[in-house]
Amino acid sequence: MRRGRGAVPVALGAAAVLALAGCGTQRPGSRADTDTDAGHGPVGTDTLCPSGTPRYGAPPTEAPPTEAPSATLPPHTSRTPLPLPAGTPARDGVRVTGLYGVPRSDGCAPARLSADFTVTNHGKTAMRYAITLGFRTESQGAAHTVTQTVPSVEPGRTVRGTAVTGELPGPAATVTDVSVLKVRSVPVDEAPSAGGACPASGVRAYTDQGDAAMGLRVLSLYLENCGTRAYRLDGRPELRVLDAGHAPVPGVEVVPGDRIATGTGTGADGTSRPVTLQPGERAYTVLVWRNTTEAGDPVDAPYVRVRPRPGARPVTLTPELDLGTTGKLGVGPWKRDSGRR
Repeated sequence: MRRGRGAVPVALGAAAVLALAGCGTQRPGSRADTDTDAGHGPVGTDTLCPSGTPRYGAPPTEAPPTEAPSATLPPHTSRTPLPLPAGTPARDGVRVTGLYGVPRSDGCAPARLSADFTVTNHGKTAMRYAITLGFRTESQGAAHTVTQTVPSVEPGRTVRGTAVTGELPGPAATVTDVSVLKVRSVPVDEAPSAGGACPASGVRAYTDQGDAAMGLRVLSLYLENCGTRAYRLDGRPELRVLDAGHAPVPGVEVVPGDRIATGTGTGADGTSRPVTLQPGERAYTVLVWRNTTEAGDPVDAPYVRVRPRPGARPVTLTPELDLGTTGKLGVGPWKRDSGRR
């Protein structure tokens, strides 16, 4: 089985432009977290086109994509301010503060859209955010989504950012909605990383994109020794399933992976053996679960906090667990990695 990401992709890509700047301190319940901007219905972008310029180019395709790729804005790109439509409330500390049309350099066909936003950290720990905004146009119907990563927001601080869609297919004549679809956050010192400076722990952890087939979800977790000393692993990592508020989810049992799936090639089975990683070497383990729903309330939990070994510094992953009513999350033993990606 190919190992890719599980059920619901956590990140839809963080390639949108980000213009970050501290903009003061906000208190819980402040305007940045509670206000709702109200416009006057759909917002037209026809004014982006000079008189006599062909508008929007080719007609829309029969089945336009519902997700436009994110894009960056070249320096000094002009943006046309648009009124915020009605119904743009804040969510989890994130508030949309501005909406803009972005014409192409060769005219206005087709236009892109961008939105400014603020994110306020009401907690007590510096957090890294993944913010998904949805832009909906009258002609396209479905939302064009952009996920923007904000690397760090200190406690009590507010940071500004900008998200930009790719070129919208077909006419983008009317913006009917821009909203905060999802906010995910992890402590900065628990964020997974596949590169960059080696953490003080001497190891870095990160996941692949997971895989989902016939209700079976598979996610691989990699651990790389980026330090200068050998790092010893034994058995399975310690896992704690967390809800959207980062609180432990009651009633979820963490079990050996072969109790969830056997003979499927997931890599979550096998006998636990000691693994010693020399500097530059890597190990992996596999999380596996099913989304079967029967009697009871299904469990959806965005986060899993992982300790590679007892007492180790934790790493918080965002696998978007959809455990159904199974109440179980499987984890395989640590295994030495020989070139897996």
